[in-house]
Amino acid sequence: MRWTAYGRGDPVTLVVHGLGATAGEARIPASGLAGTRVVLTLPGHGTAPDAPPGYWDYARIAADVREVADEVAATRAVGVSLGSGALTRILAEQPDRFAKVALLLPAALDGPRDTRTAAAFGELAAAVAAADADGGAQLHRVLRAEVPEGADVGDHLQQRAAALLRVPEALRALPERYPIDDAAALAAVRAGVLVVGATEDPLHPADTAEATAAAFPDARLELLPSAAPMLTHRARLRALLTEHLR
Repeated sequence: MRWTAYGRGDPVTLVVHGLGATAGEARIPASGLAGTRVVLTLPGHGTAPDAPPGYWDYARIAADVREVADEVAATRAVGVSLGSGALTRILAEQPDRFAKVALLLPAALDGPRDTRTAAAFGELAAAVAAADADGGAQLHRVLRAEVPEGADVGDHLQQRAAALLRVPEALRALPERYPIDDAAALAAVRAGVLVVGATEDPLHPADTAEATAAAFPDARLELLPSAAPMLTHRARLRALLTEHLR
């Protein structure tokens, strides 16, 4: 992993992006936060080297994230999708590791994904696998369908496609896995937890966000009416995060 620090002073907040996130997406949750924001870059993303074979397992990713958190002395953390899963794994194993945590768009908790979510992952993985043969046409269609009508995303689709083409193994492996074996392990967490879900995102179903929030003793749940809240609700996300982490 690689990481970049922005700002200075306390608190130190670790930000962990989701699978296939662009560099711009990875920085979105760090915007406006006080103190030092440490934005991680997972293997196979941005300027980080490609992941070694067999890397894409929540335990392995969580161990790497925790190592960086310890190195930078982070007391707070924000995770998006895969990053959310890694932080959930850390909290299950070390309930007192962070004072405050925000989990955005959790994709899984302690069991297999539902049929709709598994199908959405399968479609994305198939589009990536077909990119050499069709010039990325199928992948572009799948990614375009993720963007709400009328949203101005610039070259986001091209950047996201390039990011996903670097992690085909992750797209095959992660849908079969989940962060923890039993949500009851989170009952020992005393940190304040913000969980933000989406009502229309097939890869991050609202009921997973609800189950994640319910597993923590001190959690707040926010569901945003969007298929892609990182694109359509940036101002609301920023307000939620700055309020929770201030």
